[in-house]
Amino acid sequence: MPACGSPRDAPSVMRRYPPPMDLFNGTTGATDGTAHGIRVGIGGWTYAPWRDNFYPKGLVQRRELEHASRHVTSIEINGTYYGTQKPATYAKWRDETPDSFVFSAKAPMRIMQSRALAKTGPQVEDFVGGIAELGAKLGPLVWQFDAGLKLERESFAAFCSLLPREANGRALRHVLDVRDPAFVDADYLALARSHGFATVFTDSPEHPSFADLTADFVYARLMRSRSEIATGYQAHELDAWAQRAQQWAAGGEPDNLPRIGMETVPAKPRDVFLYFISAAKERNPAAAMALIERLDRR
Repeated sequence: MPACGSPRDAPSVMRRYPPPMDLFNGTTGATDGTAHGIRVGIGGWTYAPWRDNFYPKGLVQRRELEHASRHVTSIEINGTYYGTQKPATYAKWRDETPDSFVFSAKAPMRIMQSRALAKTGPQVEDFVGGIAELGAKLGPLVWQFDAGLKLERESFAAFCSLLPREANGRALRHVLDVRDPAFVDADYLALARSHGFATVFTDSPEHPSFADLTADFVYARLMRSRSEIATGYQAHELDAWAQRAQQWAAGGEPDNLPRIGMETVPAKPRDVFLYFISAAKERNPAAAMALIERLDRR
């Protein structure tokens, strides 16, 4: 199974750990959680190669989230794509991370792969109801429709109307990630804007890549890390992404990214969620920490 939170349900007994300064000798890559509304992170936290270049030697696996969440400012949970967790598991993850930390999460693929999208309301409610246990640490929910899925416009629009606007009194943020190039067009953007849903920007050549803004926040996946570079991306590339992230956060739009349409949106501050995902995955924590360092200096 790909790197994720935990492929199994966690025990219901919650453990309290020492503060991070005691646990990791004061070493931390992340500060107060954000840099000007920008969160930078990785996909998952359970990945064997990270035990050689990210996690301290001898760190037990059950404390890897604790460590990772103190060196990046957000994590995209991808284990939920393969199956939901029990509320107790989400509560455990919530309690192991700093107060300022935020998770995003991929919705279960069985929902997006349903042949009756418009009738998935109960499954959506089940997923959201459980993951709401993350409380204030729950960030965007990502609805990933892989290439090859046959999407019908009317059914897709009905599905979007099913996504709840809040859970337990907290506003929810939704992200659409449609990977069929033929479906990603001006009508798709208009639908996302009508709901206030973000769409994924990725620098990957394998998926639709566009930076049109459709929400009051930005969700970006950087998927071109290289194993031969210690930080995954070259220094000048990280500098460029730091600048773009700051442009987004300040209400602007980078002029050097691909777009589908010409429509502009009001310039106002936005939250930015940026993750280093896939590719040379062993380098992604270093890439995230290098970008956080650049943002902290600006």
